[in-house]
Amino acid sequence: MLLIWNRPGFVDGMSEQDRAALFGEVDEIMRELTASGELVGGQALADPSQTRTARLAGGRVEVTDGPFMESKEQFAGYLTVDCESIERAAEIAAGWPDVVRGFGVLEVRPIMDEAGAEM
Repeated sequence: MLLIWNRPGFVDGMSEQDRAALFGEVDEIMRELTASGELVGGQALADPSQTRTARLAGGRVEVTDGPFMESKEQFAGYLTVDCESIERAAEIAAGWPDVVRGFGVLEVRPIMDEAGAEM
């Protein structure tokens, strides 16, 4: 799984031309992954302001507004890919426009099988 982390609202400061170029690059990668059969799925996430976090505090579970972590980057979405190796998944992540342009990072993490033997 490729976990996409970027700065919320980073596209707001981009020109329309730069935004179109960025989204065009993402579309191209998605077409390539679809054509190669590596794309399993993926989804963007809503803005962090729509997030709720549940955590134990003082012996009680509290639900608060916002994401769990204080960070410049927030979890923005994910891609699930079926690759021959983690190196191939890392190659895809290294070419992602948010990474190449310095707007965010992609975390590459294998998905556990149902037996959970990877733990």
